[in-house]
Amino acid sequence: MDIGNSARIDEQVVLVTGGARGLGADISRAFSREGALVVVNYHRSESAAADLVRELGEDRTVALRADVTDDDEVHALVDAARRHFGAPVTTVVNNALVDFEFNGDARPRPETLIWHDFDSQLRGAVKATLATTQATLPGMREAGFGRIVNIGTNLFQHPVVPYHDYTAAKAAALSLTRTLATDLGPDGITVNMVSGGLLRTTAASAATPAEVFDLIASGTPLRRAITPAELADAVLFFASPWARAVTGQNLIVDGGLVKG
Repeated sequence: MDIGNSARIDEQVVLVTGGARGLGADISRAFSREGALVVVNYHRSESAAADLVRELGEDRTVALRADVTDDDEVHALVDAARRHFGAPVTTVVNNALVDFEFNGDARPRPETLIWHDFDSQLRGAVKATLATTQATLPGMREAGFGRIVNIGTNLFQHPVVPYHDYTAAKAAALSLTRTLATDLGPDGITVNMVSGGLLRTTAASAATPAEVFDLIASGTPLRRAITPAELADAVLFFASPWARAVTGQNLIVDGGLVKG
């Protein structure tokens, strides 16, 4: 099966990690809206995943559990998705967030940071991306097409709140995005990142005080915080035929707060 390097979104099988809640749910909705077959990955959110599948339609959506930091579970997930839809996963959105809450008052300070926090975030942002990439590569090569979109953050350009562990992990994920883009380009596979600012509102940002949202919004040209649905639409761009010549890029979607 070769679907070509400019496949429409409605010709793609899309895996959204952490796709049942928050930003992930909006990404799943966006791809479903455009006609894709959507694999909603979840770890602990079984009920939310089932509800989302019912919302989007059980004929073109499936919920599959896996810890995306576990290689064996990711391979089993990808195999199950192929059996379900009868076609390989061609598009991966690495969105899953490992045990993190955007609460600036509770963040570790430099004198209290421990390596375990970094290790946990690196596993979520880098190890999981490697796992999904390796599990889906054979199917992408078979299809002659692949799209990998990693979810980043604008905090490594504008650390308004220094979430040291989370920010370092996302910066490492951007480096992996660019090196994978170089290696996988000849296979017709693009690898890009979409980096949001503080989103209003997800489960992870629910602990963020309203005044922080207002402060960030006041510094943007749009004078508002970006919604998960708006960031999800930017993810669609990288999966669409219009981005077929774009790879190794980091698109910042934060209302214009960060330039470049």
